[in-house]
Amino acid sequence: MLSRTADNLFWIARYMERADTAARLLEVGSRISLIPSAHGYRSEWDSLLQASGMAEGFVKKYGDPVQRNLESWLFFDHDNPSSVASCITAARENGRIVRTALTTQVWDALNTAFQELRGLERQERSKLELSDLTDWVTRHSAMVRGAIDASLLRNDGYNFLNIGYYLERADNTARLMDVKYYVLLPRVEFVGSGLDNYQWSTLLRAMGAQRAFHWAYGGEVTSAKIADFLILNRQCPRSLITCVAGIENHLGRLAQNYGRPTGALEKARAMLADLESETVERIFDEGLHEYLSRFIGDTAELGHAINDVYLCGEIR
Repeated sequence: MLSRTADNLFWIARYMERADTAARLLEVGSRISLIPSAHGYRSEWDSLLQASGMAEGFVKKYGDPVQRNLESWLFFDHDNPSSVASCITAARENGRIVRTALTTQVWDALNTAFQELRGLERQERSKLELSDLTDWVTRHSAMVRGAIDASLLRNDGYNFLNIGYYLERADNTARLMDVKYYVLLPRVEFVGSGLDNYQWSTLLRAMGAQRAFHWAYGGEVTSAKIADFLILNRQCPRSLITCVAGIENHLGRLAQNYGRPTGALEKARAMLADLESETVERIFDEGLHEYLSRFIGDTAELGHAINDVYLCGEIR
């Protein structure tokens, strides 16, 4: 496969997953902002910007992080490369470039999302409910992912799409957790309180993982259980260990196809080994924010390694 084709497929998946996360960030913020006592490190909305890495661009354009501005920035604003509109547009453009590498079902899912987005952009903002917008994004993201799983050959293209999905999801799961733990909880004495548990439950709902969490753990919602679920539990489709295992699996398939391991595969295997030997107790001893920040850095390094090995023109 040509490296430029691999790059387009890789970024289709990353952009669709990133659009899904932008919608989930909006849902987290809107739900937690309804709690009168939730006065955190900054405002709830500024917390989302800080953890997602979008704060600087937002402040330059809008200033204060009020909800209406955040909705514009995270959903419709094409000046924000991580907005829903920017991501879906970029995913569709990447799909158009490699149209012959996609099935009709995958292209139709991408193109339908793009065409409906253009329709949303023409409507009056006052008539658009935030909950409807976030539901729309998660539905179309699932449709694209479903079309990929249901119709594509399990070849190099499928591997690059899945590497993109897993890499983006790993980074975004860590960032969504960091929103909660580092910036939304007002003070350390609130750990284990009703406010703390409500915010964790809100995070689970925003990730579409609340019912799965209760199936896996039951009983009281605690920070330790949720950290275990979202970091170390292979049953959770969004957990860090599931995502890294997925990356390692698809990099392993590529290495087998080309007859040689790569530095990217070695990095993924090292990250997976660290997660497999980790415990929640050690994560909390280090500090959840510190652990997540380190993981986000490792994920970025893995992304650079994948780019250097496969997406720059030659396999190295």
